[in-house]
Amino acid sequence: MPQIPQKIHELTVGQLSARSGAAVSALHFYEAKGLISSRRTSGNQRRYHRDTLRRVAFVRAAQRVGIPLATIREALAELPEERTPTHEDWARLSHVWRAELDERINQLHRLRDHLTDCIGCGCLSLETCVLSNPDDTVGASLTGSRLMGARRKS
Repeated sequence: MPQIPQKIHELTVGQLSARSGAAVSALHFYEAKGLISSRRTSGNQRRYHRDTLRRVAFVRAAQRVGIPLATIREALAELPEERTPTHEDWARLSHVWRAELDERINQLHRLRDHLTDCIGCGCLSLETCVLSNPDDTVGASLTGSRLMGARRKS
């Protein structure tokens, strides 16, 4: 990994990529989504402040645990003057995000537990199919092996 001298306070996109492990295209995408920012030189090259390394690490860590980019952007937007997230910021946000992750984990467990029943049914039309028709909510109004949209009256 290339070392960047301490006296350098701005990084090129290549340096930021090498240090953060994020592809240049990902960094451009993060910038387009408002997760990081850069300034442009007179030659129109991007320059990132060193603190951007921590922001990129924050974004990538949140992504790894399944937090959507829009949620990450909202969290970063709450920081005053677009400052770099601190340990305390991460602790606060991870506490909030933990509940969301726990719910997703529970949903995945329920799906996993019902997957065998779904495959066993074959056509996904049995009343007991908890994946395509939970609690047989569709059975009261429709029949058949696939759901069809409501027909328009002419």
